[in-house]
Amino acid sequence: MSTDDTTSASLLEQLRRRSADPRRRILFTGATIVTMDPELGILHDSDLLVEGDAIAAIGQNLTADGAVVVDASGTILAPGFVDTHRHAWEAQLRRIMPDVDDLGGYVMSTLAGYATVYRPQDMYVGTRLAALTAIDSGITTMLDFSHNSRTREHSDAAIEALRDTGIRGVHASMGPHFGEWDRQWPADLTRLKDQYFSSDDQLLTLRMATLATDEIAGPVLAYGPELARTAADLGIGVSVDAVFGTSSSEAVLSWAEQGILGPDVTLIHATGLTSEAWKAMGESGTTVALAPTSDAQIGLETAVPAVDEALAVGIRPGLSIDVEVALASDMFTQMRALLAIQRMRAVNAAYGTGGDLSRITTHDVLDFATLQGARTNGLGDVTGSLTPGKKADLLVVQAEDLNNMPLNDPIGTLVLGSDARNITGVLVGGQPRKWNGQVLDVDLAALRSEVSASRTYVLNTPASRPEFGGVPRLGQAEERPRQTRPGNSTQHEPQYQHQHQHQHS
Repeated sequence: MSTDDTTSASLLEQLRRRSADPRRRILFTGATIVTMDPELGILHDSDLLVEGDAIAAIGQNLTADGAVVVDASGTILAPGFVDTHRHAWEAQLRRIMPDVDDLGGYVMSTLAGYATVYRPQDMYVGTRLAALTAIDSGITTMLDFSHNSRTREHSDAAIEALRDTGIRGVHASMGPHFGEWDRQWPADLTRLKDQYFSSDDQLLTLRMATLATDEIAGPVLAYGPELARTAADLGIGVSVDAVFGTSSSEAVLSWAEQGILGPDVTLIHATGLTSEAWKAMGESGTTVALAPTSDAQIGLETAVPAVDEALAVGIRPGLSIDVEVALASDMFTQMRALLAIQRMRAVNAAYGTGGDLSRITTHDVLDFATLQGARTNGLGDVTGSLTPGKKADLLVVQAEDLNNMPLNDPIGTLVLGSDARNITGVLVGGQPRKWNGQVLDVDLAALRSEVSASRTYVLNTPASRPEFGGVPRLGQAEERPRQTRPGNSTQHEPQYQHQHQHQHS
C-alpha cells in the first residue's frame, strides 16, 4: 500500500500495472466529494473507494486491503461531465468560423462544403481529437452526433476513434446532409450494433441520430414513425437535432400523436418551440439537450437557451457543446453561459415590477452537466453521479490552486472557478485517462501532425475550394463563405492506418 496524490508517477505506475485486474482497488482519501447524488449530497473530508470499474463505497475513514491509496486532500472529487451532443468529426476545423452569422452560414460552409470531402481517416482524426479534448476538460461521457456517415467505413472510423481514447462514448449515427453517400443508413445501424455494441457492459453505446424536419436535408433524415420503428427494433435511443421553430413544434405534436416521443428520445436545442409542443414533451418524459453557446452565438430561432421552458414542464435538461467550428470545447463554458443568460433574463423580466425572481443556481447547471446529461444519453443508471454501484467516472479537481483557493463552496468552485488546468485526474470506468494534469497515452507531436494533415486535405480538396463554389481555402479565412452546391467527391480511400493501440471497451 502507498499513499500519494495525483502528481505521483509511481502511483500512476501502480494503477496501470494492475489495470487489468477486475478487483483492483483505488482509495481516494480526505477529499471534498460533490456526489451529485440527491441522497448523498456533498461530503467533506471523506473517502471514495473504486473497485474494478465501479464506485464501491463513499464515506469517512474507509479502509480497503490492497488498495492503491491516493491522497485527495485539498481536492474536490466530482462526477465526470456528460456532453449530450457534439459533432466530433469537425474538430480539425475548430474555430474556423468564430464569428458565424447564422445557421445557414454554418450549414453551407461545413455541411455542404467541408463535410463532402471527408474520408474515413478524417472522421477518425476529428473524432479522436474531440474525445481527447473532452477528457482533458473533464468530460467523461460524450455523445458524438456523427452526421457525416457517408460509408460504412466512415462510421467505423468514428467508432474506432471513440474506442481508442477510452472515453465513455455514445455513437449517434446519421447520414450526411449534402453530397453523395452510400445510402447505407439507417440499415447499417444493425451491422454497427452487432459489430461494436454487442455488450451492455462496455464504454461505448449506440444511438440513432436524426433531424426534426426535412427542411435542411430532405425526408430521409427526418424523424418519424419509420425511423422510430428502426430504433425500437434495435433497442436504441434516438437523438433528434435541429429542433427549433414552428415547423419543429408541429413535428413534436405529430410525434406525440403517433406515440413516438418518450424517455428514449432526446430533442436537441428546442429553441422557439410552442407551449403546446413543450406540454407534449413534458407529458411524454422526452429528454432535452440544450446547447447554450450554440443557441446564443449562432442565433438559433430566439437564440435563448430553453431552460425555463424545459423546467416549466418538468424536464431537467442535459448540456452539450455542439460545433467546435464556432464554439468552445468545454463544459465549464456551457454551465457559465447558461447560468448567466437565465439569471440575466429572470432579473430583467422582474425589473421594476416587484415580481418574484425565478433564477437557476450553480447546483442546477452542475446537475444538468452531470446527472441529467447521463439520463439524457440513456446512461442515468451508469454514470452522472458519484453513487456506489455506478461506474467510476470521476474528476480530481485541485481546490487549492491559485484560481480556486480558498475552498468556500465546492459547487460554486466547480462551476465558476475551475477549468481544465485544475483537473489533475480523470477516471473513466476506473481507468486513469488524465493524471498529473496530462491526458495519458497521447503522442502530441504525432497527433498534431495527423490533425494538420487532415485539415490541409479537407480545406484544399476541390469541393471545398472557392472556384468550385465551396468555402475558403487555408489562408483565406477572411473571405466570406459563398453558397455551395452539394459535393460530388465520394472516393473510397484506403482504410486509415491506426498508429495507436486500441483500448478496448
